[in-house]
Amino acid sequence: MTMQNSRLFLSPPDMSGREQTYIAEAFESNYIAPLGPMVERFEQSIMNLTHTPNALALSSATAALHLALRVLGIGAEDIVLASSFTFIGSIAPILYQNATPYFIDSDTKSWNLDPTLLEEAIRKAPKKPKALIVTHLYGQCADLKRICEICTAHDIYLIEDAAESLGATFERQQSGTFGIFGVYSFNGNKILTTSGGGMLVSPHKELIDKARFYSTQARDDAPYYEHTEFGYNYRLSNILAAIGVAQMEVLSERIAKKQMIFEWYREELKNINEISFMPSLPNAQGNRWLTTLTFDHTDPEKIRLALEEENIESRPLWKPMHLQPLFQEAFRIENGTSQSLFEKGLCLPSGTKMSRADVARVCNLLKKSLA
Repeated sequence: MTMQNSRLFLSPPDMSGREQTYIAEAFESNYIAPLGPMVERFEQSIMNLTHTPNALALSSATAALHLALRVLGIGAEDIVLASSFTFIGSIAPILYQNATPYFIDSDTKSWNLDPTLLEEAIRKAPKKPKALIVTHLYGQCADLKRICEICTAHDIYLIEDAAESLGATFERQQSGTFGIFGVYSFNGNKILTTSGGGMLVSPHKELIDKARFYSTQARDDAPYYEHTEFGYNYRLSNILAAIGVAQMEVLSERIAKKQMIFEWYREELKNINEISFMPSLPNAQGNRWLTTLTFDHTDPEKIRLALEEENIESRPLWKPMHLQPLFQEAFRIENGTSQSLFEKGLCLPSGTKMSRADVARVCNLLKKSLA
């Protein structure tokens, strides 16, 4: 390793400079525990961006998905369709509710859930599925037009896992706003971060109100602690929400920089025939949270290790859920796309503080490894 080369992380936090000001305001107000004015401001900023009338700030996107399923009455013996090419946090809430996941493979046009396979899965399911959790992978939207049509035709709840796609649009509408629920993440590596946090949005006030009730230990309206149902401790801290308020002020800048980084990579690597970048649908605008690519012939692990030797972090693409040992007996409908992407793909450093020289450093090492 060349020690003078500083570490290039995959997607590190990038603070706006206003976070400390808003945190100080939160301390001065003495709203240190969950809830408070900053939580409300953070929720309002998401509603302003997405044009969704209801938002609920939570401890994580996984918590948000869990609440979505609970509110919709998903439970034991219910089938929940889901993207297979995703992170376990998209799927674990199905298990929390003792429901049954049914994994659906990807298409090659977007790397996201294949609508044709979705229709096939609905036909082949042992009973009518109640919901679909569709993931917008690496900030790129799935084919929401077809997916919405299919879910509507079969009376299936659509829940959007937009954890990675904050600010991305499909036909100029924000991702996360097409279904009955949408979910965003503010984990440390996302395009915006509160260190840990999530947001649940819905056009239906009564559903968000019920989710809010469950998220605060399901406390009934009484002067003492009265409970007719059980809930969770899922609300976001007012201090973390203060970070989110500052981060939301620079979302458009962060998206523009992520897209610029992608274009830098594409320009640097345009003459390497065996490289293919993650595609996007023509009617969608992704946020390019991570720049991802595949190699036709080279083992991506060789590239990853070569980059790591020079203090550069990269990462394999998600291992599909239907290939995980945990789900070896699960329902699935596959076409080989996500397995191939996992075996051939790599995520490159995409932090918004990267310079053109940083991208060139990554690309020069990548080219050297391919030579």
